[in-house]
Amino acid sequence: MHATLPLLKNTDFPLLRRDRLTTLQVNLGYRCNQSCLHCHVNAGPTRRESMSEETVNEVLSYLTATAVGTLDITGGAPELNPHFRSLVRKACARGVRVIDRCNLTIFEEPGYEDLPEFLAEHKVEVVASLPCYLEENVTAQRGVGVYAASLRGLQRLNALGYGEPGSGRVLNLMYNPVGPALPPSQYALEADYRRELRARAGVEFNQLYVLANMPIQRFGSTLISRGQFHDYMALLRGAHRDENLGQVMCRTLLSLDWQGYVYDCDFNQMLGIGLSGRRVHLRELIGRDLRGEPIAVADHCYGCTAGQGASCGGALK
Repeated sequence: MHATLPLLKNTDFPLLRRDRLTTLQVNLGYRCNQSCLHCHVNAGPTRRESMSEETVNEVLSYLTATAVGTLDITGGAPELNPHFRSLVRKACARGVRVIDRCNLTIFEEPGYEDLPEFLAEHKVEVVASLPCYLEENVTAQRGVGVYAASLRGLQRLNALGYGEPGSGRVLNLMYNPVGPALPPSQYALEADYRRELRARAGVEFNQLYVLANMPIQRFGSTLISRGQFHDYMALLRGAHRDENLGQVMCRTLLSLDWQGYVYDCDFNQMLGIGLSGRRVHLRELIGRDLRGEPIAVADHCYGCTAGQGASCGGALK
């Protein structure tokens, strides 16, 4: 796989500084039951990185010691980590809002069939990856059979009250473009998703998030192989908007890898760019206020400020 950091580290991206921390995004490991073309984590079935119980307990200690209100759990398929359910239970017991970034097909893996019920019991907010409402586009990105399994997963969540207003069970969908293009208007695309998924499978959801593909890891390597990397970077840089800088997720979020090391965002984690450019463990941050500290940036950051902007919570504008 082609390394993308050498093409990104020399940058003129504007200086950013941290605001009040609201979200701890925790990567429980890179193992996944899928290998998606757009995956910036390079996750897949052969990956073995997985957060230990000791590090999970350090996450819980950090949540107890700080005012961070949201635990955003990701992977890989985070549910494959053996400590996933324990982390969810204990975080919920602390009154923390818990988000599970779910690929939906995990519900059909042996031993995970009861996951929808577990998530519903604890009112875990589900952010489900569904890169398109059209089967051919999902197949191109995520493989044969994923589309049908994803719809079945969404139907199971709906049957448990997910996506129903007032149920307390939030279901949001995540869209990525199929190739090297900026995502369309989140507002307009959400209307299309709602109409098409309702007609095709009777599926309901709360919101659609759009996220630009980052020129790193598997997607970035594919761009290099196809001779599209520099054109894509030119697209991102040309669409940069200064007004998005105040809302980028790295100002209020910390990203944690499976070993407990901290990064300014999930994308920096995948590039190995530590917090403010340094290697820092979560345990070192208890009692430390990060407001005002510089954020490590590189050219991939233009992916978050291009056009309507992009973050793990969808468009910025």
